[in-house]
Amino acid sequence: MPAFTFEKISPPARRAPTAAVPKKPRGLISQMIDRFAARRARRALQGQGARRDKKPAE
Repeated sequence: MPAFTFEKISPPARRAPTAAVPKKPRGLISQMIDRFAARRARRALQGQGARRDKKPAE
């Protein structure tokens, strides 16, 4: 006879979804950072094909 046994612990029961919490308006600084990030991402995508490592002319 084993000295101890393991019991299977079932996961906690799922609860009903909570009521949606209204989102707070984002701060001005957060909005500015988002705009800068979006512009930078857009530039990176546009410059992907045009910007390649070229060998310098000798």
